[in-house]
Amino acid sequence: MNEVEREVILILSKKERVKCMRNKKRMIAALLTAAMVFGITGCGAKSSSGEAGSTENASKDSGTYDQVVYAYSTFNNIPSEKDLGEVEEAINKITREKIGTEVTLKPIAIADYSSKVSLALQGGEKIDVFQSLGDFNNCVAQDMTYDLTDLLEKEGKATKELVGDQWLAACSTDGKIYGVPTMKPVALTPMFVYRQDLADELGIDISGVNSPEDVTAVLKQVKEAYPDMTPLAPVQQGTIGLNLTFEKTDYLTDDYYKPIGVLQGDNTDVIDLYSSEEFKNAAKLARTWYDEGLVMKDAATTTSTSQECLASGNYFGFIAAYSYPEADTAANLQSQCGGYELGAKMIGDSYLSTGDINAVSWMIASTTDVPEAAMKFLDLTYTDEDVINLLIYGIEGRDYVKNDDGTVSYPEGEDATTVPYTAQLSCGTLGNFFKMFPMEGTDPASIEWELEQNKTAKTSPAMGFTFDSKKLKTQYTAVGNVISQYLPGLLCGSLDPDTGIEKFVNALNDAGYQDILAAKQEQLDAWMAKK
Repeated sequence: MNEVEREVILILSKKERVKCMRNKKRMIAALLTAAMVFGITGCGAKSSSGEAGSTENASKDSGTYDQVVYAYSTFNNIPSEKDLGEVEEAINKITREKIGTEVTLKPIAIADYSSKVSLALQGGEKIDVFQSLGDFNNCVAQDMTYDLTDLLEKEGKATKELVGDQWLAACSTDGKIYGVPTMKPVALTPMFVYRQDLADELGIDISGVNSPEDVTAVLKQVKEAYPDMTPLAPVQQGTIGLNLTFEKTDYLTDDYYKPIGVLQGDNTDVIDLYSSEEFKNAAKLARTWYDEGLVMKDAATTTSTSQECLASGNYFGFIAAYSYPEADTAANLQSQCGGYELGAKMIGDSYLSTGDINAVSWMIASTTDVPEAAMKFLDLTYTDEDVINLLIYGIEGRDYVKNDDGTVSYPEGEDATTVPYTAQLSCGTLGNFFKMFPMEGTDPASIEWELEQNKTAKTSPAMGFTFDSKKLKTQYTAVGNVISQYLPGLLCGSLDPDTGIEKFVNALNDAGYQDILAAKQEQLDAWMAKK
């Protein structure tokens, strides 16, 4: 997700870190989901008694507290109300004392996050804090976000100092800060994740696989040995991961899965990605894999995750992007993929752009009735180790146990699918990743590697630039609909690129595509001139 996720994602990514505890079943749906478009209405807050009412003037001394609803995406199972309530109460014992606030946790499955948050806000449901999940630009353009500039200075100084001005600049528009990026490894590297046991059995040498094109021979070898197996699984609905391998591409704060005008390399000319040779080559490669039976036929529409596919035993691997070392990535994914021994091979270089930093950023809803309280709690998710680990791991002794060496693991006989609460696969999206308890078996060198990647990854010449699309809402909506119609088929091979790309680009132009490209270029030129 990304990335992303580019994952997150991936995305979220994230999601795949070995320091997060392993899961054995369905966990990751998508890193970097589709654009969040919210219709926001005002709503009342619940008092500590559970009745609807204003909490604007709630105070600790009166026995009532400001109420904050914290909506977060999870790659794990949604806990029962009772089990979630115990985690809430443990957090509230801290927040009542420290910030005079009570928090309601609202975990939402990653695949449903954008739509459910949007519907909740449209229906007047109270949400105070939410995630951008790959679409920072649209969140700002839709006026969903509260200006955090003064709030950070007043109620979030520790977080502001921790995150730093450069990363906050990536979450800013017109000099105003609208989001706080998650503190985590952000330099995503495209990887081919595969069944190591089958690679060993078939004598496949993965060391020479350094690009998406190199993956072809591996997929063919697997298909020849196992005709009934589909070698490549989709990373998420609508993509088999080739879009995550475009070299040195800055999506200019757009959704990674629906980019509208990008930069490539060191050039600052905004280009039409879908008319580029790189996109055409990727679509042709996807078509070749599709025609030769090397990829899932319904990858463009399936809701099955890459982990589910591998766990079924009918797939060999998938392409995604991660911000962790190859061995850590494979080790953490193994339990989610049916327990099969996995390997991971980098097939590209890491790259940093503004979107990599603000893709997973935290925002306060523009209609919140408790902005100060929301910022105070957000600050704790970056600075308070107890709050952070309660959010991720739940209740000690029930959901996880601490080991003598400071690492954590599941209670004996339990795993991520059976404990009452865990959000461990969301560890790269919630607050401060580096304050989370390490998982049993963690390689201490991994953190150093990840920090080094953040520092040394190739960086976009437009790092810090965010595009303001407020005046182009109509074009963005129309272009987004066209992308949803054509892009999944082209990136999954089910649509012939020889005819499909031309139709796609023509439809984009009819929807106002060139207006967006021109506006991006104009804003980027103005931003570059001020540097």
